[in-house]
Amino acid sequence: MYTPAHFAEARPSELHRLIRQHPLGVLVTTTPQGLDANHLPFELEAEPAPGRLIGHVARANPVWQQVASGTPVLVVFRGVQGYVSPNGYPSKADTHRAVPTWNYEAVHVHGTLHVHDDARFVRGVVARLTRTHEAAEPQPWKMGDAPADYLDAMVANIVGIEVRITRLEGKRKLSQNRDAADRLGAAAHARGRGLADLADAMRDIAE
Repeated sequence: MYTPAHFAEARPSELHRLIRQHPLGVLVTTTPQGLDANHLPFELEAEPAPGRLIGHVARANPVWQQVASGTPVLVVFRGVQGYVSPNGYPSKADTHRAVPTWNYEAVHVHGTLHVHDDARFVRGVVARLTRTHEAAEPQPWKMGDAPADYLDAMVANIVGIEVRITRLEGKRKLSQNRDAADRLGAAAHARGRGLADLADAMRDIAE
């Protein structure tokens, strides 16, 4: 990933935060048919460092058979993103030296893929994902809420995967190449266009 120094994000705590807040990753693999990409929710286990990602795929998805365990893979996570208009820069009125751009946050996880066609591992993954994503529900759904035979059938139809992390790359392109007034002006403009999450990230990085 091309990352100019002013957009680089190397802090593990920030990279982990972005993954946890935006857990739908794109698993990129090389198969006999060429490059493949699967969109999957992952659970991050940061310790012991460098950590791992766990998830699952449908048994009908050929990726778990096409990619041998131990094969290098890439998982891409994207945080906030959106178009930035030059109209948000106060300096535009004086110099007109501004062009449109696109701001975004991204984390690239490099690692090796390991397949777990194992009901115990799969149940553990489903339980972890469920606890994480049901936590905000008034009455969180639990695996025990489903009939045992139904749950057994569902578990039998998925295969566990693990990505053992070897390297993390981070990029937060949030107008750090502009002065503070332009960054804050662009953040306010983005908020006015309904991009509140992007505006918050741009404001926070300008402080």
